[in-house]
Amino acid sequence: MNSRDELLCYDDGVYRTAPSTVSWFARTFPTFNFYRRFAWNVYRSSRRARRGEYGDLEWSQTSHQVLQSLEAVGVRAEFSGLEQIRGLQSPCVFVGNHMSMFETMVLPAIIQPIRAVTFVVKQSLLDYPVFRHVVRTRNPIAVSRDNAREDFKAVMQGGLERLEQGISVVVFPQTTRSITFDTAQFNTIGVKLALRAGVPVVPIALLTDAWGNGKWFKDLGPIDPQKPVRISFGPPIAITGRGNEQHQQIIDYIQTKLSDWRSVASQPVAM
Repeated sequence: MNSRDELLCYDDGVYRTAPSTVSWFARTFPTFNFYRRFAWNVYRSSRRARRGEYGDLEWSQTSHQVLQSLEAVGVRAEFSGLEQIRGLQSPCVFVGNHMSMFETMVLPAIIQPIRAVTFVVKQSLLDYPVFRHVVRTRNPIAVSRDNAREDFKAVMQGGLERLEQGISVVVFPQTTRSITFDTAQFNTIGVKLALRAGVPVVPIALLTDAWGNGKWFKDLGPIDPQKPVRISFGPPIAITGRGNEQHQQIIDYIQTKLSDWRSVASQPVAM
């Protein structure tokens, strides 16, 4: 991987998992096979991070390798709307629904080679054994989810600082990951940050429940290759007034995409 722009291979602005043969063992035990590769990926990346050798390119590569590990057990993915990121004239706030660990792990492979980015993450990710070394190199904005007022201040202050440095910010306004899109839980924090910083919002619709949420450890749930992964980036939205109208546009974009995708859920991703 010598080029920052070609970590993923796009065809007319769309990435699709290439046709391949999945081994019987990987197909029969997808969760075990994925986490075996995922654990090694995290360990190797953590070692590099501790040595101070983990930068933007390495992050993109690690993220791409996570996607490859999922594809190796039969998960099929489709990412569209990449032209919306390439056409940006400024940093932005990415606002999307939050289904699973997939988006935290794989979005860097999509966005970072095109535009510098970081995430609003839960504080616990910065405390995980091994994984914390990687997360801390990414200059994330940490929130506790215990104190809404303090979390709001952290996102506004930390987000503004990063946007002023030319770093875009990914925000998942839902209070927790969920396979359903509950608009009542989808708050306006991303819109408020974009309004304060004077940057656009790029909506992201995510269908990522192929990486399930765990029963005892939420981040490490089962892998279901029968469920396709789809991610779509919408056109940038300039925030005006109090942002209420634009917030509804984001919701409408996500709802429409999820509805369209689920209407063909029984069909595989086009190859």
